[in-house]
Amino acid sequence: HVFYLLRFLKGASSVDQHFHSAPFEKNIPVILGLLSVWNVSFLGYPARAILPYSQALEKLAPHIQQVSMESNGKGVSIDGVPLPYQTGEIDFGEPGTNGQHSFYQLIHQGRVIPCDFIGVVKSQQPIYLKDEVVSNHDELMSNFFAQPDALAYGKTPEQLQKESVPEHLVSHKTFSGNRPSLSILLPSLNAYNIGQLLAIYEHRVAVQGFVWNINSFDQWGVELGKSLATKVRNQLHASRKKGESVEGFNFSTKTLITRYLEASADVPSDPSTRLPNM
Repeated sequence: HVFYLLRFLKGASSVDQHFHSAPFEKNIPVILGLLSVWNVSFLGYPARAILPYSQALEKLAPHIQQVSMESNGKGVSIDGVPLPYQTGEIDFGEPGTNGQHSFYQLIHQGRVIPCDFIGVVKSQQPIYLKDEVVSNHDELMSNFFAQPDALAYGKTPEQLQKESVPEHLVSHKTFSGNRPSLSILLPSLNAYNIGQLLAIYEHRVAVQGFVWNINSFDQWGVELGKSLATKVRNQLHASRKKGESVEGFNFSTKTLITRYLEASADVPSDPSTRLPNM
């Protein structure tokens, strides 16, 4: 475990050094950060899909949600001045083949959502079945290469007509194209490369924050909800232990809390779940 941790840290360190020393035109986090600023603040695209073509990276999108959305979801500058432009991105994603059967329809023919495609050269579990045209990994990577192409170039009504598509289906099968995406191809999924990947995203977030002139490293946005939760917690205690009515909340919240207390009043307390007295 120590070996893998050290390799992970070395991978992250290599990107730290690249970010520090590479010229802007070759600096990966800088380029990716500027692309995000362009998509969000200039083109007005609020979301970003993170699409790793590897099941082992199924938790990457939730991780980047925390790194990006908690850091750059701000409405004022570092000096406390309201911003005249949008910042931050709505990050979501799933491993590629899962996403293809859920939200890729919207990405191709609905709203414009910039996409990060992440592929891996060497599979962790390569399987080649007899009589199959390609291995399971080649099949997966075929989709990795095809999806950005489809987003970029789409398919025109003229192309469909040449393919003898029935006229009433032409508009349904038309793809507008000109939809932004980027592709990252990792050599393999070892600890070193994962360290590099996560560091790229972290520095990308920092670049966006620098350009937007926001503090990416405070999270005041989570404080209000936590303080209100403390108020609710005190109310629940007072209502359950002392029979006090629900007061001091807006009508909607008061109604919900009251309903919750009424519906859970007969739920028995299980002594086996209580912590022992210390």
